[in-house]
Amino acid sequence: MKNHIAATVLAVLGMTVACAYAQDYAREARYAQEVVSGLVVGDAVNIKAASGREFLGLYTRGAQGKAAIVLAHGVGVHPDFGLIGLLRAKLSDLGYTTLAIQMPVQGKEAQVGDYYPTVFPDAADRLAKAGDWLRAKGHANVVLLSHSMGAWMANEYLDKAHETTPYQTWIVMGLTGSYSWGMRRYTLPILDLYGEQDIAPVLGAVGRRKLALKDSNGSRQVKIDGADHHYTGREGATAAAVDTFLRELAVLSKGRS
Repeated sequence: MKNHIAATVLAVLGMTVACAYAQDYAREARYAQEVVSGLVVGDAVNIKAASGREFLGLYTRGAQGKAAIVLAHGVGVHPDFGLIGLLRAKLSDLGYTTLAIQMPVQGKEAQVGDYYPTVFPDAADRLAKAGDWLRAKGHANVVLLSHSMGAWMANEYLDKAHETTPYQTWIVMGLTGSYSWGMRRYTLPILDLYGEQDIAPVLGAVGRRKLALKDSNGSRQVKIDGADHHYTGREGATAAAVDTFLRELAVLSKGRS
């Protein structure tokens, strides 16, 4: 009997821990209500995931012929928060179509390490669905821009879907650690951005990430002077670096055609 009770207690505790670190759809719903009620730039759209649930996207249509950029934020926030919220507006001002999407979140008590691998399958699905959504809108050149946790999620996604992804270019910002070495299979150009004052896990792997890039397809690594991990006060310089990279890629692409 005692063993049965102990087993039951352990099972309940296990369920409690699992629930604590499960995907928090209620938190997403609160974010959506907060964001949509105060939205200034762009339109709120709902995109259906493979699960049948919808997730929020903030869509701003840009100039014809310019790239369309999906923006994926970092851990535990929403698509109009901080860096991604500012970048989607600044890139829109530069003529790009932007679609900032809600990435999966867990409860406030969850730590960064709790996100992997729990929510990564849904993150990969959202990234794919967002790119497909833009293509269905008629955007031929679709770019993925991801920051911090979003960059880790994007790396995992591309490592499995590099042959089928709708994205033609990846802009990765503040990736903590190195790329998956499987990325050598990737054909898409990559812009690796990091801040001069970034966090140690990003700065410690700068050299390894640079070695993983292919110069032949236009990939490059760029340091944003004076920037921290969230690019605070350096969002304009960051948007300019993205714009320069994409314009140079367009020239390179025309030269090869």
